[in-house]
Amino acid sequence: MDIDILLALQEFRNGAGGFLADFFSKMTFLGELNTVLVIMAVVYWCVNKDFGTYLLMGWSGNRLVNGVLKVTACAYRPWIRDARIVPYGNSITTATGYSFPSGHTMNAATVFGGVMVRKDMPGILRIVSGLIVVLVAFSRIFLGVHTPQDVLVGAAAGILIMWLTAKLMNWITSHPDKDWIIMCAGIALSVGVALYAGLKPYPEDYGADGKLLVDGAKMANDTFKSVGWCAAFLVGWVLERRFVRFSTDVPVILKIQRLVTGLLSYYAVSLILVPLLKSWIPGGAGTIISCFIQMFFISFLFPWCMCRFEKSMAQNRS
Repeated sequence: MDIDILLALQEFRNGAGGFLADFFSKMTFLGELNTVLVIMAVVYWCVNKDFGTYLLMGWSGNRLVNGVLKVTACAYRPWIRDARIVPYGNSITTATGYSFPSGHTMNAATVFGGVMVRKDMPGILRIVSGLIVVLVAFSRIFLGVHTPQDVLVGAAAGILIMWLTAKLMNWITSHPDKDWIIMCAGIALSVGVALYAGLKPYPEDYGADGKLLVDGAKMANDTFKSVGWCAAFLVGWVLERRFVRFSTDVPVILKIQRLVTGLLSYYAVSLILVPLLKSWIPGGAGTIISCFIQMFFISFLFPWCMCRFEKSMAQNRS
């Protein structure tokens, strides 16, 4: 039935012209990895540190859960299951890893679902955020890169994890000296996930031409990314809490300075350093290390650098 739904949507998409497809291509952009990472980093650095921490914490958990589910279910992408499915445009280039559950949907469920589950947020903002989650999820089906069950489970799991993250953040507020427990538990879980993804057997199905349909080792790459991001956030989060303690309650000019400097340096790390590390260190280890550095920059290195720079500037002015 899921393939039938995709074929029906594909026929409608082809007959409706490019307007709807272009719209949903833009909506799916809101669930892409770099989009949500930039949004969360900007919130964390410049807007509201506590809310940014909540988003980064929830996203780390979401990515880890997504990675485990992907390599457990080992569900093939729709176009592999049925050659009649033809994803729209270049949407196939962002469809990495196994199909179930949808990573884009879980990303959207982190940032926008995270807003939606917070009762302290304005009602209209919660409604709009919920609508964005729905549109991002539907875009993955409409573009032909996911099945309905991929996005439904992705949305449900993502929002549930953000709700649990809100509870966890409340607990941390009441027990500020227990952050190391969360860090150690999360790192242990990340190591377990990495071992599971690296050692488990994967399906080996072959097409009519005798070629392997899907290389499980390559599909596990998304899970290794999740391990690096999650471990790095937890380490950076605890180090920042204990040794940096930066604040977003600063003048607007400093927020703008952080925004510009942060985005430029983030893209330098993501577009230059991360690819270099992956080329130098092969396999899953390279993926974990490069993603660790990317998230550690967001959660600790950049705040630490900015605090030192801002303190130095304040001393010079005085």
